[in-house]
Amino acid sequence: MGVMKKIVCALCGVVVATNVAWAERVNPFFKGYENQVAINVGYGVNHGFLLPAPTQFVPFHMLHLQYSQPTEFFGMQARKSLNIMQTLGHGSKYGWHWDKYTIPIAMLSEDVSPLYGEDWYTFIGIGVGFQAQQNERIGSKLLFGFKFGAGYRLSDCTSVELFAHHFSNGNTAPENNSYAFYGLGLTYSF
Repeated sequence: MGVMKKIVCALCGVVVATNVAWAERVNPFFKGYENQVAINVGYGVNHGFLLPAPTQFVPFHMLHLQYSQPTEFFGMQARKSLNIMQTLGHGSKYGWHWDKYTIPIAMLSEDVSPLYGEDWYTFIGIGVGFQAQQNERIGSKLLFGFKFGAGYRLSDCTSVELFAHHFSNGNTAPENNSYAFYGLGLTYSF
């Protein structure tokens, strides 16, 4: 068995073992509540997928409101969400005029929590949505999102989250330079 295959098998074993150990616990996103609202802010990076991490910070921001409910995804604790976002660009940097990309976005998404403890959790999310207008950076209104991050519970109903969020059109159009953000969020469950 190759080294990479052994690493993947070991990581899968950790995820399965962790989920079995915490199977009796409540959803780590919600701590027993049935609804959640979140406000997230993000700071933009030029382009590229999240690994390796983009490092060219740009004058491009994201304001993101999210409503979520608990669910499961293949036995893993998860949340399904309705997302309303507004990107805010200003100025020029790295050859892009960021003010052209001030665009509202609506998206449906699902985050799963592969590893979590009593007061912390990690998450990986995917989503699909639409931006209000296409542009030369992302040549399609159709958007796909990928997000990963971690959260820490401040109280039974409030958590803070750190995340990286990537948007692209999934190569459904010739222009696909992506949007990417590093961000901070605050959730409130009720």
